[in-house]
Amino acid sequence: MDTPLSTIAVVGLGTMGTGIAEVLARSGREVIGIDVDDAATRRAVASLETSTARAVERGRITEEERRDALARFRTFCDLQAAADAELVIEVVPESYEIKQQVFRELDAIVSPTTILATGTNALSVTRLAAESQHPERVLGLHFFNPAPAMKLVEVVSSVLTAPPAVAAVTELARRLGKEPVSIGDRPGFVADGLLFGYLNQAAAMYEANYASREDIDAAMKLGCGLPMGPLALLDLIGIDTARTVLEAMYSASHDRLHAPAPILGQLGAAGLTGRKAGRGFYTYAGPGSQTVVPDALTPAPRGGESAGRTVRSVGVAGSGTMASGIAEVFAKAGYDVVLAARGQEKADIAKGRIAKSLNRSVTKGRLTEEARDETLARISAAGSLDAFAGVDLAVEAVAEDLAVKQQLFATLDKVCRPGAVLATTTSSLPVVAIARATGRPEDVIGMHFFNPAPAMKLVEVVRTVLTADDVHATVHEVCLKVRKHPVDCGDRAGFIVNALLFPYLNNAIKMVEEHYASLDDIDAAMKLGGGYPMGPFELLDVVGLDVSLAIEKVLHSEFRDPGLAPAPLLEHLVAAGCLGRKTGRGFREYARR
Repeated sequence: MDTPLSTIAVVGLGTMGTGIAEVLARSGREVIGIDVDDAATRRAVASLETSTARAVERGRITEEERRDALARFRTFCDLQAAADAELVIEVVPESYEIKQQVFRELDAIVSPTTILATGTNALSVTRLAAESQHPERVLGLHFFNPAPAMKLVEVVSSVLTAPPAVAAVTELARRLGKEPVSIGDRPGFVADGLLFGYLNQAAAMYEANYASREDIDAAMKLGCGLPMGPLALLDLIGIDTARTVLEAMYSASHDRLHAPAPILGQLGAAGLTGRKAGRGFYTYAGPGSQTVVPDALTPAPRGGESAGRTVRSVGVAGSGTMASGIAEVFAKAGYDVVLAARGQEKADIAKGRIAKSLNRSVTKGRLTEEARDETLARISAAGSLDAFAGVDLAVEAVAEDLAVKQQLFATLDKVCRPGAVLATTTSSLPVVAIARATGRPEDVIGMHFFNPAPAMKLVEVVRTVLTADDVHATVHEVCLKVRKHPVDCGDRAGFIVNALLFPYLNNAIKMVEEHYASLDDIDAAMKLGGGYPMGPFELLDVVGLDVSLAIEKVLHSEFRDPGLAPAPLLEHLVAAGCLGRKTGRGFREYARR
């Protein structure tokens, strides 16, 4: 099957099929577009005309190249048109019956050496191939939407696929300027296999009324740097499509994390399938529109709840990177800040770290020297929590250890004035357990900043069952003043971000344990196919494998779901002292500094 694949048929000219046809035509290949609906073929031609005209306007191709590409794209309504194709890519609806019918018909039309590729992202390639007269030539070729822009292509082999067919389409993907990842056949493959579990968890979180759709989406965008929040992404993908993928994943894994959240079925049954229907988790200006419009679930502007307490001065307890960053944030916003550590020397070092951070901002032109000096002047370093006697808000940023935090809050209870708000920055511990170390649990709340605090915009505001309304309002007002985006969540393990992020990371580790894909392929798949700023293994090594394991254990302990149990490989690496970048070795090895 050593073929140049110069003539390629695309069966199914919906959004994805049309995008794939455009990529092929612009690469110099003859493209045969086939769809049973004549209107679909006309839309495909119009789409290619529009997109290539736009490319000419932007200087990406010449007018002559545009004309040549359009001339290479021919459309038909009959599969017989694929007779001379060296490769056929089907992108018809996600249905075994429909896809198998296409392959059966193609068997009687194309040459025995023609490669047949399915664009499925959910169905078994092996099952589709088994129905073909030549299963050795059937494989998966999964492009990502929009096909012209997205770099990832998953090349999926069944146990029946001939290696030369895989080699031919892999080389084709490279010549198209894509990044091919060769993998075996299982529902969701790599990118969707990880992505859809995360999306399902987000839907379940919303269904449980744990957080609003807006806060869930904002948390994942701002806390993880994702291009879209999970619920908005489900609306874009199509809620019915997402449920189909999850059903296929669950049937193979029997992992409850893949069992579609009931709300997906309810929305689908109601016809609320996302953007294409004009309504899903959000409401849109019309079917197919990307403009979100207010509906009955849109939060009212803040201000109707209790007024917050006055905050003029802030105490930050701790001497590490997080404490220094939080102190810098408050001082920049105009608050008088007391930075307290265990001993004056540690406090002075922490303030020195802030000075270096501010100097870097001056060097980069982000801050004036005058603003730097004014910010530093607002920070006083103290060697004892006694210096918190007059602060209006005390923020704890010490070690992630419940006993340590409880002891610190017991001290804050004695030191801080009545009415002071006491906040913990814990990322995984129960806030109420910390609050009960004081005699005023109604004054205690969670303020989970993200690292690095000066740069990251998100703060998870964690309210316990005992937190007073005005304390909650105070923290919201303070977050806005320091130019952070607050999201509300209840007091349960992982809050929003870690509860969605770490099961995804854990599942990536399981993929490696099962020898399904390599570290590099998984990282590439999530960056190129999912738009993630870092692959899961890059992120795990940055966060620290010991920290990741601790969070996984907390999640598993709270929710008791077997699917949340830490992957054994993670436990083994931590036991071996391979904790990530900080030790020079985690999932990868790093040069020692």
